[in-house]
Amino acid sequence: MNKIIPILFLITGLSNTANAQIGGSKVYEFLNLPASARITALGGKHITVRDDDLAFAFANPAVLSDSMHQQITFNHSFHLSDIGQGYAGFGNHSKKLNTTFLFGLQYINYGDFSETDEFGNINGTFKAGEYALTVGAARSIYERLDVGANVKIISSQLESYNSFGLATDLSAIYHIDEKGFVATMVFRNIGGQLATYRDGNKEDIPFELLFGISKRLKYLPFRFSITAQHLERWNLLYDNPNSEENTFFLGQETVTSNEWVDNLFRHFIFSGEFLFGKKENFRLRFAYNHFRKKELSVRNLRSLAGFSGGIGMKIKRFRFAYGLGVYHLGGSVSHFSIATNLSEFGKRKRAAKGN
Repeated sequence: MNKIIPILFLITGLSNTANAQIGGSKVYEFLNLPASARITALGGKHITVRDDDLAFAFANPAVLSDSMHQQITFNHSFHLSDIGQGYAGFGNHSKKLNTTFLFGLQYINYGDFSETDEFGNINGTFKAGEYALTVGAARSIYERLDVGANVKIISSQLESYNSFGLATDLSAIYHIDEKGFVATMVFRNIGGQLATYRDGNKEDIPFELLFGISKRLKYLPFRFSITAQHLERWNLLYDNPNSEENTFFLGQETVTSNEWVDNLFRHFIFSGEFLFGKKENFRLRFAYNHFRKKELSVRNLRSLAGFSGGIGMKIKRFRFAYGLGVYHLGGSVSHFSIATNLSEFGKRKRAAKGN
């Protein structure tokens, strides 16, 4: 078993073991932020829910289905300082094409910054923000297999520096509805910059390969999920130059069993969701992201970094959700979502006329 798992990473991706750290090495990192409060509560990269929640289609286009026809969703999260990030989406199903479409906009506003000279004198202010206009589509190719794709047109404006890019998400989802089982794979952010911040300085965008499974329990209103992240690389350990030097044996660096296990679990996010009520109108969610825990914890200080949770409820024709993601001792992220289906309003009007 100790040899099988690393081999899977080699088969599915590119094992970049030389440069372990991944943060801050790409542009358009906002694309990896969770699109909804539900995704925030379920660990930040949840891809295995297959119901009528349109926001999940931004993370995994293959979940698009006719149940999302005429659905609209609005989501906003409050980060540290005055940074705000959100997503709005609309779904539409075409019976003629047997395809469900997604139209969405993801945004992040970094707030106001002071413009200073080399002496610290304030000469004015400037803003910074990034946007991704998304068009997606999905259809069923077999009874239990659906495929989907998102195309994202990206715009980044950081003071006087501008960049444009194009990215694509490709995914497939296998589901056994009668057993409540889902397995899915997502190739996220395939693409690159079309226009760079500076001439001749092209930067990579944050490509990622994810795999997830989920299972709805038969005798308990509970669904658990496991999401494997960063399958395009095996080594996610941070090479800290301030830590003690590793020992070498015959010219090769030794890796302890603790490091191997730590690195392995950095690839997994564990989450669960309780679904209460006859129509499952009230839900409790929680998750643990070991990678976030190890990257953002402060040494020798305990914290809930890596944990997340939230609630969701449906009141009449509206769905409300709140998610809390604990990133660091310095602060957490609160995420709010509201969604409804426009076709339900039309049904109500037709019913009223019929009476």
